[in-house]
Amino acid sequence: MTTGTLRLRKGSAVLSENGSLLGLVVLVVALTLLSGDFLTVTNLLNVGVQAAVTAILAFGQTYVIITSGIDLSVGAVAALSAVVLAWTATSHGMAWPLATGFALIVGIACGLVNGVLITYGKLPPFIATLAMQGVARGLGLVISQGSPIALPDSVSHLGDTIGSYLPVPVIVMLVMGVITAVVLNRTYSGRAMYAIGGNEEAARLSGIKVTRQKLITYALAGGFAAVAGIVLASRLASAQPQAAAGYELDAIAAVVIGGASLSGGKGKALGTFVGALILAVLRNGLNLLSVSAFWQQVVIGVVIALAVLLDTLRRRQAR
Repeated sequence: MTTGTLRLRKGSAVLSENGSLLGLVVLVVALTLLSGDFLTVTNLLNVGVQAAVTAILAFGQTYVIITSGIDLSVGAVAALSAVVLAWTATSHGMAWPLATGFALIVGIACGLVNGVLITYGKLPPFIATLAMQGVARGLGLVISQGSPIALPDSVSHLGDTIGSYLPVPVIVMLVMGVITAVVLNRTYSGRAMYAIGGNEEAARLSGIKVTRQKLITYALAGGFAAVAGIVLASRLASAQPQAAAGYELDAIAAVVIGGASLSGGKGKALGTFVGALILAVLRNGLNLLSVSAFWQQVVIGVVIALAVLLDTLRRRQAR
């Protein structure tokens, strides 16, 4: 093999690992040149706040996709968790820390049900989580009777800003990102997720308790969805049963744009974070450029399609 070929392959590998980050840099430079309002502190903080909910959902989705699964219920679970928080804190007078904990338990429980349906019920992840999407959305409507529930001030402060330049949603997003990175890179469960996604049967034969790890994976996704729902509700100052509709698709898109493979075994927290930022920057930039909301959907759809296409090409090259 010639030196030129080795360099080409090395360059291709570097681009594959850091393509999303390069794409974000190019996007930021382009929007800076096209709009004088883009590269301002206020607008960049706004981008961070806009990215927060999608990023938190995407961090949870990263675990699932690494194990070669998918979770279509995270948006509905986020809405249900927020409704439970508001309902217990207002209608039942529960102290906000207890109400928040209860909302997190609801999210984790939904994730565990997904895991049970997939591991013991042998349902495909697509079907199991799609069913949970309907159940969670329906329960949110039942509990709230189809109407938004106002959050108490003690909870709505989660959507505020500390000082002048530190939005709480951004802080929560960064904390959840660090937790994701630690779980994936420093824990047995993280290594097991990669092993299961790479080859489930080989992981089982090597002694990994695949069933238990999948339950943990989907429980984590449900817990992250609950956190995202609480952050979204705090921004809106109310829990809305129809909130976060379609957010599960944005979460999946952020994970794939960030370099994860839908076939499993590949993905990282930083890539997911960059993917969520790309979506937020793209939407923000198109708004600043006064692009129609209809065309924005087209552009974002094309970006998602290109990300999946690149993932397919990477897998072909690996084979």
